This record gives sequence, structure tokens and C-alpha cells, in this order.
Amino acid sequence: MFRQLREDIACVKSRDPAARSALEIYFLYPGLKAIRLHRLANWFYRRKMFFMARWISQRASKKTGVEIHPAVQIGKRFFIDHGTGVVIGETAIIGDDVTIYQGVTLGGTGKDTGKRHPTIGNNVMIGAGAKVLGPLEIGDNSRIAAGAVVLHDIPPNSTAVGVPARVVKKDGIRVDDLNQVDIPDPVANEIARLETEILMMKKKLNMED
Repeated sequence: MFRQLREDIACVKSRDPAARSALEIYFLYPGLKAIRLHRLANWFYRRKMFFMARWISQRASKKTGVEIHPAVQIGKRFFIDHGTGVVIGETAIIGDDVTIYQGVTLGGTGKDTGKRHPTIGNNVMIGAGAKVLGPLEIGDNSRIAAGAVVLHDIPPNSTAVGVPARVVKKDGIRVDDLNQVDIPDPVANEIARLETEILMMKKKLNMED
């Protein structure tokens, strides 16, 4: 456990340029506190002490703003940057060297049973506010852009952006002209479609008159 804690602190220091010392990270970083308490809660959960596991996870949520179900399987060197608003559901599995930012949800869709939450591969980065929903898989070394909504598997070595998310880069090669600045707005697109239909209906009514 202590070796794992040292690894967790070292990964924060290597990935966050604002981190000044191991002492600062240990006492003042809510993401690290959330992970420490989760590992303890998971220890109790795996031994079927569910009430104690839940009690620890709920205290961690109140203290850090990060909600992780005690059943979640988390690998080595997991880094939650900032952390506020992060939610990770019961059947999520997270690999090694994963980084997620504030507002990320690894959640369910409400349609699945059993395995309901995502599986995140190794060395994955998930940007602020991204939502990864359902029993899908994010492949190793992939990047999910801030604000993306992922509803399907993302292959390894990929970059996905948008709502719903789609792969724009694979193995370092661009596969789509979309960039993070020009992500389409589905609400605006739907409004434009409805306006076009209304205009066509008005023209049709005028012709009938």
C-alpha cells in the first residue's frame, strides 16, 4: 500500500507542473486523497464489508468532491487533476497511468445490466467535463477531448472529440478534418433543421392558398 502511495504521489508530481513537493501533494491534493480513500474502501469491499466500504467512499466524496464507487477497479499511478465533479460508477475498470480532469463521468446509460460502466485502458487521458457512458472500452494510449460524450468503443492510440464523440486521429494520423475548435453543436444543428422544415411548410401552405 505504501509503495502504491509513493507511486501515486510521484505520478502527480510528474504530470502537474504546479505540484511543488510530495508533502503538498499528500496533504493538499483532493484527487490524491480521493484515490487513497478509494483504495481503502475497495479493500473493505473486496472482503464483503460493504457498509464500511460505502461509508468511506461517501466521506471521501464529501471531503474531495470526487465520487468513486468502492467496487471500482483502479490500476497504478491514477491521477485525478483538480477532481471536483468526478463520478466513477460501480463496474468501471481503470488501467495504469490514466489521467482524468474535473467534471469527468465514467457512468452508465441506464439501459445495461451487469457490466454497466466503461473500461479504460492504460495511459489514457480524459479531458475536463467529458462523459464516458456505458460498458464500452477506451483503448490504450487514447485521448478523449474536453466536453466529449463517448457512447461507443474508442480504439487504442486514438483521439476522440465531439458530441457524440468520434475518432479524429488514429496512430498519429488524422482521420477526420474535425478539430476541437470546430466541434459541431448538435442542438444548433437540430434547430437549423427544424427552421428549414418550418420554412418549407410555410411555402407549401402559401402555395395551397
